[in-house]
Parts: sequence; C-alpha cells; structure tokens
Amino acid sequence: MKATPISNCERRFILRAIEERKRLDGRQCYDYRNVRISFGPDYGCCVVELGKTRVLAQVSCELVPPKPNRPAEGILFFNFELSPMAAPGFEPGRQPELLVKVNRLIERCLRNSKCVDTESLCVVAGEKVWQIRLDLHLLNHDGNIIDAASIAGIVALCHFRRPDVSVQGEEVTVYTPEERDPVPLSIHHMPICVSFAFYHQGTYLLVDPSEREERVMDGLLVIAMNKHGEICTIQSSGGIMLVTDQVLRCSKITAVKVAEITELIQKALENDQKVRKEGGKFGFAESIPNQKITAFKMESTAVDTDKVEEQAEEIIAKAEPPSEVFSTPILHAPGTAQIGEGIENSWGDLEESEREDAAEEEGESEAVALECQKMETEDTSTMRETEDTSAVKESKKDEPIVLSDSEEEEVVILEPQEVPKKTRTQTNSKQENTSKKAFNKRRRKKRAAY
Repeated sequence: MKATPISNCERRFILRAIEERKRLDGRQCYDYRNVRISFGPDYGCCVVELGKTRVLAQVSCELVPPKPNRPAEGILFFNFELSPMAAPGFEPGRQPELLVKVNRLIERCLRNSKCVDTESLCVVAGEKVWQIRLDLHLLNHDGNIIDAASIAGIVALCHFRRPDVSVQGEEVTVYTPEERDPVPLSIHHMPICVSFAFYHQGTYLLVDPSEREERVMDGLLVIAMNKHGEICTIQSSGGIMLVTDQVLRCSKITAVKVAEITELIQKALENDQKVRKEGGKFGFAESIPNQKITAFKMESTAVDTDKVEEQAEEIIAKAEPPSEVFSTPILHAPGTAQIGEGIENSWGDLEESEREDAAEEEGESEAVALECQKMETEDTSTMRETEDTSAVKESKKDEPIVLSDSEEEEVVILEPQEVPKKTRTQTNSKQENTSKKAFNKRRRKKRAAY
C-alpha cells in the first residue's frame, strides 16, 4: 500500500490535538464511532459501516471432501480483499502487508476461537462436509479496517443459512429453500475486535482510530473478545513497549465496547428475521429488485363461458346507439364527390384560378410585346435620321442639295430593317417561352399546395 504522504505540519497538528485530549471528528479518546448494519436480499450478505469505513461480507457454502486429519469436521475459509475503490493507495493485483495482516487476524479471531461449530458441518464422515467461505470486501477506507472486518464477518456468519440435507445409505440429498427451510450455522459466541492506537510511546491512547490518526500513531493493540469477557486473540504491532496496566485498561474498555456491539448485532438480526417473515425487505435490500421469474406472476382465475351470448346481448342493448353514418356520398359541388365528412374538393376552384392567372400572364406578355415594338420603331427612326444626316453631309461636300419626292433613297435605307425584324421575332419567342415556363411552375406549385 502506497499511502499518500502526510505533511509535518499536519502531523504536528494531530499530535497536538491528541495531547489536548481532542480528536479531529469531535469524539472523546475512548469513544467508538457509530456502527450501522445492513443486510442484503440473500442470507449471509451484509454491509457494516464503522463511521465512513464500509466492509461488505458474503458467505457461501459447498459440499467438499474433508481434510484427512479432520474427517468429521467442516472447513472454514476466509478471504479479505482490498480494492482501489476503497482508497487510492491500494494497488490491484498485489498483496500489501495490511492485507496479509488483516487476513491472519480474522482467521485467528473466527477460526481459532472456535466460534463456529465445525462438527455440525459434517454430512458424511470422511466423504462429504460443508465448506463455509467468508469473503470480505473493503468498500471505503477511513481507518480501523480490522474492527469493521471482524464485525462484518461474524454478522454474515450469524445471518447465513445453509441448505438442509438428508442421508439415506450412501445417497445424499440437498434440498432447495422451497422444499425445506435453510439451516443456520451453529455459532457458540461472537468474537469482536477492538483496536487501540498509542502515541508518544504509549503515553496517549485512542480507541477506534481514524485514517489520519493511524498515519501518526506509534503502535497498535488489537484485542478480540466476546460478550462473556473471554479474550479470543490479542495482537500488538508498532514496536512499542506496553506495561501491564495499559493492557488491563484496554481489556476493560474492550469488554464494554464488545457488549454494546453484540447487543446491536442481535437487534439487527432479530429485526431482519422479523421483516423477512412478514415478506418485506430490510437494509440496503429495499433498493434491490426481486430478481425472480415468479415475482410478477398472477394467479389464474376461472371464467364462466356458459352465458356468453346472453351477456353480450345485454351489453349491446344497454350500450349507447352509434353515431350517424353516411351511407351515400356527399355531393359538395357538381362534378365532385366525397364519402364521409371532410374538406370539400377544390379542383374546380383551382382551375378557375389557373385560368385567371393565365389571362393575367397573357395580358402581361402582350404589354411586353407592345413595348418591344415601340422600342424597335424608335430604333429604326433613329437609324434613318443618322443615315439622312450622313448623306446630307456628303452631298454638301460634293454636290449641292437637291430635293426630290422619290422614295428610292428610303427604300435603300429600309433594307437593314430585315435584321431587327428577326431580332423582334426572336425576342417575342423567348418571352413567350419564359412566360409559359413561369405559368407551368405556378400551376405545379398550386396543385402541390392543395
């Protein structure tokens, strides 16, 4: 585990607060954080919250051959996991010293204390026994993982139910929960760990240290005890020397804390059992849906089909009469027909509007043609005037002006008029084509709109 380094200033601040008998979360030196227990939808699943430290416990079982040296006893297997989700210092795929330490302590607390009756887990001596597996997962790390893991482990074992079995000769039958009620484990006592942190070489003592307080402690003492005052295991780490009075004082504090936690566990188990018998959910299982196929199954009901026709006639007689139905088409206008009620056909109106538009466009095209003719006449007159003036100038130079009534000169001048006539016909044809195209476009648009 690569924990984030703590600064010297923060270290001095925490130690100074401990010397003044103050803690960062406002607790007293011997106060324990609040413990909250929540159960899952299945037996043997629970979440224990010790302050902000959260541990998930899950118990499972399996029929396996027994150990050769203990043929009439079941097997207990413990597994504790630290995930990067709990704290950024935990690396996946590696086993830090903290993980090994917690695993060994949980095994000594639960297995070596003989809290679970392993002989009751034997099905057939030397052939088949129950293997009970306890998996612990750290969800959030805020200090004192050992205490939270021990509480979660013993709660999950007390809450677990294994399937019932029967033995007939050499045949072993395992019953489902629907066939027979599951059987709880035989628990003799509940060992619970309580941790104590020491500072200034044992001068100051704190119960249930938080994550920041664990960073600056000099040593740690863990005592596992049951409510009868029997010490199940004890472990000291950190290399500090403790005197007898300190250990005795810690054991007395442990007895008080264990009695309180044991009472809380028993109440939580009783409440969960009561709610399950009533068919409800308890703890975080309230937010988990019931993942069963028969969850939404409805009971079948018998239907009487003897008097179906009579009932149908009565229903029809009591029903309101239907609305008026038009069997013949409605003639909105001559030449149009439509079945049912709706919008009248407007194709006739469309044709009239198209005719009006065509008449307006024809009038516009005639006006354009007249304007073009006026422009052409003006152009021809100007051409004549320019030619006359040029001829008069030439005659002034060579000969005197002679006035004559002949129209030969005008005939000669009118020869170039053939070209503008062609242009006029071309322009008129182009304008007619453009007007026809525009008319067709407008007609299409109006038909599409209707």
